[in-house]
Amino acid sequence: MMKKLTAVVVLFTFLMTSCVSKKEFVALQTEHAQAKDELLKVETSLQKCLIEKEKQDTKVFALTEQVKYLQEDKKTALKQVENLTVLTQSSSDNIKNVISQLSEKDKYINGVRKAMTQKDSLNLAIKYHLTRNLADGIQDKDIEVNVEKTVVFISISDKLLFKSGSYNVTENAYTVLDKIAKVIKDQPKMEVMIEGHTDTTPIKRDLIQDNWDLSALRATSITRILQYKFGVKPERLIAAGRSQYIPLAPNDTAENKAKNRRTKIIIMPKLNQFFDLLEQDSE
Repeated sequence: MMKKLTAVVVLFTFLMTSCVSKKEFVALQTEHAQAKDELLKVETSLQKCLIEKEKQDTKVFALTEQVKYLQEDKKTALKQVENLTVLTQSSSDNIKNVISQLSEKDKYINGVRKAMTQKDSLNLAIKYHLTRNLADGIQDKDIEVNVEKTVVFISISDKLLFKSGSYNVTENAYTVLDKIAKVIKDQPKMEVMIEGHTDTTPIKRDLIQDNWDLSALRATSITRILQYKFGVKPERLIAAGRSQYIPLAPNDTAENKAKNRRTKIIIMPKLNQFFDLLEQDSE
């Protein structure tokens, strides 16, 4: 194209220096104008090609960077998968350990439940026998038998056991203690605690300084009778004085004070036997 344009220019120059007709001159001018248009189109097309090439180069660069990023991301993902695999294995081991521990705890809990159930049944049976044996000749308000937390509580009003302000046992007390002793001896593996309780009325006389002394001496008196008269083994007996500090009712009336003056006989399992039972059930 450039060669053709050059030829036209040379020819035009030649013709201008020579004698040509007007018609030929006009034809040459027309051809020259066409050549300029073609040149302009070529330049425009070339510019478009250059712009398009620049766009393609930009796309190629962007795609190259994206490929690099994806390659790095792939490496990171593979590393995370490796770490996750290790973590999953570790978690699996931890879960197995937890399941194993829970299994051991379940065995222990089941052992506790079994032991508690056995003791509940045993204590309910003791309560039944006590209530039946003590019913004859004894009013309900004078003696109560309850089972709380696998322990049997026998609460006896002091008017059945002692004279006011004294720790000497009355004759009527022997009938009650005889029946209680029979039930206690039927359960040789259980311990017996005798608790003395008083009201808030102050007391001070020979051998008795206060209600601590009175409550402890009353508990000891009952303990001796159970041992010496009714044959309960002394190693099973516990004597305790609680003084006035665990009342059943406010010490504001004579009736309430009478409720608070009482002796509690508590029949309970030996702790060492209870734990031995748990160890056997958890194996």
